[in-house]
Amino acid sequence: MHALEELFTLSFDNPRLLETALTHASYANEHGTESNERLEYIGDAVLDVIVGKYLYEQYPDAHEGALTKKRAKYVCETALVGYAQACQLGEYLRLGHGEEKNGGRQRVALLADAFEALIGAVFLDKGFDEVYKIAQKVVFPLIEEERTNAFVDFKSHLQELVQSDKRSLEYRIVAESGPSHHKLFVTRVYMDDILMGEGAGHSKKEAEQHAAKIALQKLARTTRN
Repeated sequence: MHALEELFTLSFDNPRLLETALTHASYANEHGTESNERLEYIGDAVLDVIVGKYLYEQYPDAHEGALTKKRAKYVCETALVGYAQACQLGEYLRLGHGEEKNGGRQRVALLADAFEALIGAVFLDKGFDEVYKIAQKVVFPLIEEERTNAFVDFKSHLQELVQSDKRSLEYRIVAESGPSHHKLFVTRVYMDDILMGEGAGHSKKEAEQHAAKIALQKLARTTRN
């Protein structure tokens, strides 16, 4: 959990809030503690405001209906999973034994809920200004990337595809090169420990997207054959 705080340069006054945000109901039931479900409620409302404000400022000529549609797109479950994956939130979750065994760290709904809970915890502990640290790190960049590059979320597509077959995915960074301000990452994606694709990019997220794209192309060729 300290690594997650360091990623967003946060220091919780009440660390228990962060702990609760990362606690799935399955773990809470096994250990008699509080789950992140109530924090999801707060995080959902806060994220609506944060994303709404960002879109209002970025699209000064857009009317209310267009802004509402855009906000819905960027706070939907698929978007939330993208934000959670961008900060590798699944690694920090506290899951019950059954949920862990069944690949809960990759479950779409679980990741989406956990990201909302994280937002809720930061808001309650630090307020809106600190929530912006998370948004600036993982939310706004994904919105901007789609806006400027017609971004396709290959990772989410791949996740949904393999989840239907109850398989697991893992992304591994296998190489880093270049100066700190312009690093190049090489990432491989494995499905049940089978290498499915390799990609490179100037951020871990970009490299993972490229690896997922290759994996999807490989799966498509397999299906055709």
